[in-house]
Parts: sequence; structure tokens; C-alpha cells
Amino acid sequence: MENELILNKLNRIEKFIFGLKNILNVEELCEYTGFKKSFIYKLVHQRKIPYSKPNGKVLFFERKKIDNWLLQNSHKTQAEIKQEAFSFKRKNKEKF
Repeated sequence: MENELILNKLNRIEKFIFGLKNILNVEELCEYTGFKKSFIYKLVHQRKIPYSKPNGKVLFFERKKIDNWLLQNSHKTQAEIKQEAFSFKRKNKEKF
């Protein structure tokens, strides 16, 4: 039981350290995103994920670009939509 607790703490520390790194390799990106390695390579092959290949072989990923990529195409909550509608209606009240 104590070993399991230690392993859990080590995993949390490792994830925290990945969050501090600016440049990730494929293995680190898999840990960071939870994606499988084959899926990462598929995304690279399809040019759907931002990456660098400085020496022509090894892939590197900039964490900030990955974060932006992961958060693209976000959807608003119903509360956000209602707030925008209310603001729009209030702003354009004299037009209607």
C-alpha cells in the first residue's frame, strides 16, 4: 500500500514536470496529452498537429502550441451563449 502511494506521488510530480517543459518529445507528448504514440504519429503524418523536425528524424512539440491546438474548436456553454444574447440585445435595444 505504501509503495502504491509513493508511485502515485511520483506520477503526479512527473506530470507537473512535463507541464514545466517547453519542448516535448513524442513520449512526453503521449504522457502530456494521454494520446497513444501511434495516434501522435498519425496526426503528424496528416499535418494536423504542430511539430518540429530539426534534424529530419526526431519530432519535437512546443507545449504552448500543443495547448492551443488542444483547445481549438471550443464550444461555448449555454450560460455563455445566454450572456452573449443578453449583451447583444441590450446593446442593440434601440435598433429593434
